[in-house]
Amino acid sequence: MARVPGLLLNSLQGFHLLGHAGALSAASRRGGRERTEKAEMENFSSRDLAMKAQKKILSNMANKSVVQMFIDDTSSEILDELYRVSKEYTGNRAEAQKVIKDLIKIVVKVAVLFKHNRFSEEELSLAQTFKKKLHQGAMTAISFHEVEFTFDKAVMSEILTSCRDMMLKLVANHLTPKSHGRINHVFNHYSDPDLLTQLYNPNGTFKGHLSTICNGLNKLIEEGKL
Repeated sequence: MARVPGLLLNSLQGFHLLGHAGALSAASRRGGRERTEKAEMENFSSRDLAMKAQKKILSNMANKSVVQMFIDDTSSEILDELYRVSKEYTGNRAEAQKVIKDLIKIVVKVAVLFKHNRFSEEELSLAQTFKKKLHQGAMTAISFHEVEFTFDKAVMSEILTSCRDMMLKLVANHLTPKSHGRINHVFNHYSDPDLLTQLYNPNGTFKGHLSTICNGLNKLIEEGKL
């Protein structure tokens, strides 16, 4: 900012000009932040977000090791499509990002708990039951996509709700109420019958997203990851 003559600083006009300049500077900074935030929203990447979450979570652990990618390329593609579905369904980019961020944080935290053997035998048994239910959900989602007129929103909603309840029970003694809230947020969002109905509408705008999601799920199943 240019130097202001001393005489001007002692005048009302000087104070007015300085105040105006300060307001413009603040507005400029706000505008810069808004442009940055908008760019981040437009360039949303679940893989980048997963890496950031992992680094943050593992950096808080006393016996951390080299950061490993708990979310692979195929899973990242599925998450990106789920983000697009959420964004189009809600019409709210920020809310869609929050859902995916919550999902990634939960996945990473649970993976870290497994990696460091924090679960009891009973909890590990529950985790296996959860995995089987998740596998069932993936197979059902793919079947509903591949076989016309078989979609049943009540079935998909029930599977997701069941997964939610098992996940909450699994982490009950390990994660905070804030994390429990994230689990509820994610599963309640994707088990919404209206969202599921739009997602599986054969003539709807989500058809391409569903196809990519199911292709990804198929790949994870074939690789024995789901």
